[in-house]
Amino acid sequence: QVQFVESGGGLVQAGNSLRLSCAASGRTVSSYGMGWFRQGPGKEREFVAAIWRSGTLYYVDSMKGRFTISRDNAKNEVYLQMSSLKLEDTAVYYCAASNVAVPTSLEGRFAYWGQGTQVTVSS
Repeated sequence: QVQFVESGGGLVQAGNSLRLSCAASGRTVSSYGMGWFRQGPGKEREFVAAIWRSGTLYYVDSMKGRFTISRDNAKNEVYLQMSSLKLEDTAVYYCAASNVAVPTSLEGRFAYWGQGTQVTVSS
């Protein structure tokens, strides 16, 4: 059974950086399209970034340049490096896996989800 576990969240001051990790078990991350989503307080869950099986990277425009997604096949992990964090980046961050062939940001195309990790950005 495939499972994904996020880690690396916490409390960070605005302007600082944080790296989230998503560890997979049961199957390799390189066999999926792997994405990061987030859900802020009182908001709907939204797409952040994805790395597909081919290595194609996909970002939401508003976060491009501040957030970087990467994958370590040897460790079977996916990462989200976040820099210049803002108060509005406060959210629960989820990693998710998709079996579809074409990169997508659509939440419904991701079949497997981690439990989430909380990121709180303070002033």
